[in-house]
Formats: sequence, structure tokens, C-alpha cells
Amino acid sequence: MAQGTHLYVPDDRNASVIIDINGEHFPRPEAMISVFDSGFMLGDGVWEGIRLHHGRLAFLDRHLDRLWRGAKAIHMDIGITREELERRLYAVLDANGMDGEGVHIRLMVTRGIRSTPYQDPRVVVTPATIVIIPEWKEPAPETATRMLSLATVHVRRGYPDVQDPMLNSHSKLNCITACIQAAQAGADEGLMLDPHGFVATCNSTHFFIARDGEIWTSSGDYCLDGITRGAVIEVAREAGIPVHERNFSLTHVYGADEAFTTGTFAGVAPVGSVDGRVLGTERGPMVERLQDLYLDLLARDVKGRGRP
Repeated sequence: MAQGTHLYVPDDRNASVIIDINGEHFPRPEAMISVFDSGFMLGDGVWEGIRLHHGRLAFLDRHLDRLWRGAKAIHMDIGITREELERRLYAVLDANGMDGEGVHIRLMVTRGIRSTPYQDPRVVVTPATIVIIPEWKEPAPETATRMLSLATVHVRRGYPDVQDPMLNSHSKLNCITACIQAAQAGADEGLMLDPHGFVATCNSTHFFIARDGEIWTSSGDYCLDGITRGAVIEVAREAGIPVHERNFSLTHVYGADEAFTTGTFAGVAPVGSVDGRVLGTERGPMVERLQDLYLDLLARDVKGRGRP
């Protein structure tokens, strides 16, 4: 049965987890925002998913850089400094006793509360809404070796003059539609093409193939500036593995030696089939090597990282 690329181990502690809303802490059942909030009403905002590793937030600088870039791009004032946001992140972790592993944070920033249901930002009457949801959330143990199945979906990644796919915005309906179509096809996740028919990304992860000792991923023109995507490209090049960010078609995918996805939650995950074409029945050597290289970079990133 298809289960998605974000399969996780359920944890009863999440029923009463403490959530930060605009610097105040609330138990999960009491954590609420206004129905007039820009994020709820219009999907107007940006967000990040961040993992805790050895008690430190992994690649935090990269995540905050992307958050601030996204906010600037949509002309939204986050309203607090990076230092204050980092303090809030660690404060809510401390409030939950989260100081080791197995924690995933959803950090969401919306434009704030509107005086009326209307898209014009000039009707916003409050500062930005900042929500931090930490959860005890471990990837399922088999994630590193379970061979994912992907299905190409009809939903395309669009041109940047329609809705720039580089933005990690709250407006995710195209990806949700792709996910639904993939699930109905019996696949774990949807593989999305760009407007020209080249492979772009998956609906919630990035996509790579391995061919003749090289790894290929999309040009990046029609996908999010993924943190884990960038980290995998970085460690591969450090290790002398040729990396190509380029246009390629489904024909290249079907003939690949290996394929894999990348994402903050699960890291590097192997792909076994795409559109019914079997690429492998077990994790290949390139994926296993990249998993090790990525974990090494993760350890290096958090080593010596202080807490506010």
C-alpha cells in the first residue's frame, strides 16, 4: 500500500505538545489563530520545516535565509529579528523537553490578521502571525531502504510569472492536487514536470537520478530552493561525484541506474519505480553513499552550534 514519502512513527506525546503563537505558549488543544488570518484565509505566507539533530536545529541558517528571502519577495515584514525567532524556536523546544533527536518543527509566518475577507494586503491590521509547531516525529525506520513508487502527474510546476515555484509559500494547492493524483494511482508521491515537459520535482520532495556514476537533478528553475537538495549537491561534489543540474525527460528517468528523493524530514530516500518502470528492488550503492555523506554533513552542521 502506498504510504507517502513522509511516513512517520506516531507518538502520543504530540496530543499535548506546546505550540508557540506569536511568542506565547499554548497546549495543542488551545493553540488557535483567527479565521481572519491571512494564512488561513488566503494562503498568504511562507514557512519552513526544520529538524532537531543532537539537540540543535539542523541547517538553521539556511532555513532562516530562505524564510527571509521568501518574506521579502512577497513584501511581508516578519516583524521580529532572526535572533528573536531563533530564541523562540529553542524556547518552545525547551518547553516541550525536546533536547535530542526525533523532533520536527513547522515554522509558519503569515501576513497577519485582516479586517475583512479580501486579498489586498492593505486590509491587514496586525503584525505578521508567527506559529511554531514542534512535534515528536521520527521517519519510519524503513524510510532509508524502502523503495518508493512515483507516478507522473498531470499537474505541472508553473512559470514564475504565475506563481513562482521557488517560493515556499502557504499556497500549496498544486502540490496537494499532485499528491491526490499520485495516491489515486497507487503511488507514494507524484513526479511533477515543468511547463516544457522536463522533470521538475516531486509534490513534497526533490527528485534525483543516478546514471553512470553521476547524479542529475532538475535545473531548479521550476522547483523550490530545497535545503536538503542543496546539501546533497554540496556533499556529492565534495566527494568527487559529478552533479548536473539540467533539463532531462522521463525517458532519462526510466533508463536511470537509481533514483531518489531528498527532503528535510526523511533526508535521502530511494525510489524503486516510476510510472511502473522498475529502477531497482533494493537501495543502490549511490543512494547508500549519499545517505552517509548527508548524515556526515548534518553532524558537521550542528557540531559546535550554540543555542540562544
